[in-house]
Amino acid sequence: MPLSWVLKPIAIASAVAFGALGVLSRRYERARFYFNLTIYVTTLASASFWGLLISVIATAAGQRYNINYYVARSFYQIAHPLMGLHFDVEGQEHLDGLLTARDGKPQSAVIVGSMLDILYLGRIFPKRTSIMAKKELKMTPILGQYMTLSGAVFIDRKNRKNAVHTVEEAGAAMKKNDVSIWIFPEGTRSLHPEPTLLPFKKGAFHLAVQAQIPIVPVVCENYHRLFDSKTRLDGGRLKIKTVLPPISTKGLTADDVHALAESTQKLMLETLIEISAPAPSAAPKAIRAADSSTGKTTSSQLAVDGDNELRPRSTSSDTPATSSIAASTESLTTEDEMDDDAVLLKRPKAE
Repeated sequence: MPLSWVLKPIAIASAVAFGALGVLSRRYERARFYFNLTIYVTTLASASFWGLLISVIATAAGQRYNINYYVARSFYQIAHPLMGLHFDVEGQEHLDGLLTARDGKPQSAVIVGSMLDILYLGRIFPKRTSIMAKKELKMTPILGQYMTLSGAVFIDRKNRKNAVHTVEEAGAAMKKNDVSIWIFPEGTRSLHPEPTLLPFKKGAFHLAVQAQIPIVPVVCENYHRLFDSKTRLDGGRLKIKTVLPPISTKGLTADDVHALAESTQKLMLETLIEISAPAPSAAPKAIRAADSSTGKTTSSQLAVDGDNELRPRSTSSDTPATSSIAASTESLTTEDEMDDDAVLLKRPKAE
């Protein structure tokens, strides 16, 4: 029996089912969820194979560090009109400016983003940027080969000694090749209905301090109102905001990493709450006052001043009410989980 006799009926039945789902999606939320999810997954699978092809071609053409840019943009241009998702971006110039920040030459940076999702990355992912990922992904079929070719930095989080060596090499390679790296410091996806951020892992900040390169925070609006991972995946408009011009790490040492991570997380959380539309019946929880266990800032912590430099806080004080979100996520992350990628690096040499 020819294979086409089997595949043709399956293709026809799938097309009819998908068409019917599309019609129903105009009226029923559950049908819309599965319709948009099918588009998302199908496009993502296609982009994976496309990415493998692009990675080979781009590597041969000397464009290895632009592979992620090409693939992310391709995915976004196909998926966003089909799903009806659009992003309003504020501060794109801070990402684009990295390409000419050093007298017309690229400036390496550590870009820290919220909301781990490839669709929003597809809208703003900059050129000459790679990603950091756990070592286990390197062996994943197709994805692992693609990430290797695109210059991803793989971290062995179970082996601190190897992690230290990898981060040191990554920092040196970034400065040598004028490449930036995109990291999600939360370490996992957060799907709270309220605008929240999990405590940041320290790996990104150790890397920035070790290499003495700036940090660029990027915040995407909480999109629980459009996607809850179970019943709702709607179209709509979302805001993306590059919070500030790059935050300098010049002169900082390993002793400053903890405070740097906390001050950046606080800055991004305040912006997330500012740009996020309130979740139905959940918004009031997002602005509860911090209790005594989470609402204090010690004198050793740092804050970002008006010139985007880090300075010590002089006295202990209550943090703004927006920082109390950490209390609502306390049960989700243990101290060990927060720091499982934190590595102690050598102090940078004084320049």
